[in-house]
Amino acid sequence: MSSADRFKDRSHAGKQLAQRLSTYANRPDVLVLALPRGGVPVGFAIAEALGVDLDVMLVRKLGMPGHEEYAIGAVGAGGVRVLQAGLVESGIVSADDVEQASERALAEISRRDRLYRAGRPAPALAGRCVILVDDGIATGLTLRAAIEIVRRAGVARLVVAAPVGPPESVEALAAEVDEMVCLATPEHFHAVSQWYRHFDQTGDEEVQDLLALAWRRQALRAGATD
Repeated sequence: MSSADRFKDRSHAGKQLAQRLSTYANRPDVLVLALPRGGVPVGFAIAEALGVDLDVMLVRKLGMPGHEEYAIGAVGAGGVRVLQAGLVESGIVSADDVEQASERALAEISRRDRLYRAGRPAPALAGRCVILVDDGIATGLTLRAAIEIVRRAGVARLVVAAPVGPPESVEALAAEVDEMVCLATPEHFHAVSQWYRHFDQTGDEEVQDLLALAWRRQALRAGATD
């Protein structure tokens, strides 16, 4: 993938992913779970193109103290936590650092749950085909946490879909799921943002708006099949 082939924006990336996921179109058992915030516009585009349900998977990266952009792990619902191997053992971060970062991340997950769902219950996952979506893969830690949550829920099939990621991260995640769909795995990968022409920060309001629209359309589809 060259700079000339970059995705226009997250919606464009989602529409391209949807073409690779066409076998899942119009299936009532399929659920797209997008990782907020940047994964939601991608997931929305996929769910719209396929005519399937959309919801959010609330996981959160753990940043290294003093260098928050560097991921040391990730946490999610139900006490799920994954860590970069060897960081605590080598003394790069302390167990206390991990606990404090986890507390902050879980507080943010709770805030987003209240804000995005507004009392709406999380969807049942058991027996469904779940497509986990993010706007790109770097270390893969947040997706690993999401995979563990979904696996614990007893899904029938688990797919991960992302526009771009480094080969080693994509290969590692592929070993943990039933299907991996990644459109580009460039060798010289530095950041997800470099593979988009427009990569503005996705805000809470955009996430809320996209989810509200998706849920209205899901209700209409459900009503049409009753």
